[in-house]
Amino acid sequence: MMKILIFIAFCVHLSAADTHTYQYFYTTVTSGINFPQFTIVGLLDGVEFVYYDSNIRKHIPKTEWMEKNEEPGFWKGQTQIAQDAEESFKVSVAKLMQRFNHTTVRPTASVFQKHSPPEVVCHATGFFPKTVMITWQKDGEDVHEDVDLGETLPNQDGSFQKRSILTVSAEDLQKHTYTCVIQHSSLEKEIVLPVSERRILNPGQRNTFL
Repeated sequence: MMKILIFIAFCVHLSAADTHTYQYFYTTVTSGINFPQFTIVGLLDGVEFVYYDSNIRKHIPKTEWMEKNEEPGFWKGQTQIAQDAEESFKVSVAKLMQRFNHTTVRPTASVFQKHSPPEVVCHATGFFPKTVMITWQKDGEDVHEDVDLGETLPNQDGSFQKRSILTVSAEDLQKHTYTCVIQHSSLEKEIVLPVSERRILNPGQRNTFL
């Protein structure tokens, strides 16, 4: 599961006879890790003086002087503000998760030969996210031998490409039905490309189809 961490810091500088720095750090994370989903840490001149998290659900003082100088009603009000902020941040994280989960781009796929057999190439490009499966089948059965699966490589636009090369004789191509199968999270149904419809890339000649 993808983990998202949002970290926002607010710094307020107050100048009087002396200069003090107030900093409030708001942190929210997705669930599933050993950390509160939402925290607020307040610092005065770098020293923590207030704290809130989604486990305790209370805004509490962290220094003795802060505890003595504020009435109970103050902490009740601060707790309500923190709880409202927590709900707002959770909604933002949920929207981000939904956006990431739906950021998928379908691959463009093709099967071709750079020259005559024995090598046939199945190429997928332009897909996102990175994970993709390219496999070969012979008469409906998976083929594992004589297969060279390349690395997944990045494209300039942030998408990815990958290729798989099948070594097969011209005789086998005539006798059997070979297909390239591509699976990706953007696809409702896998892409199946018959090798019989492959392109032949001949140097100096226009590309042809079988």
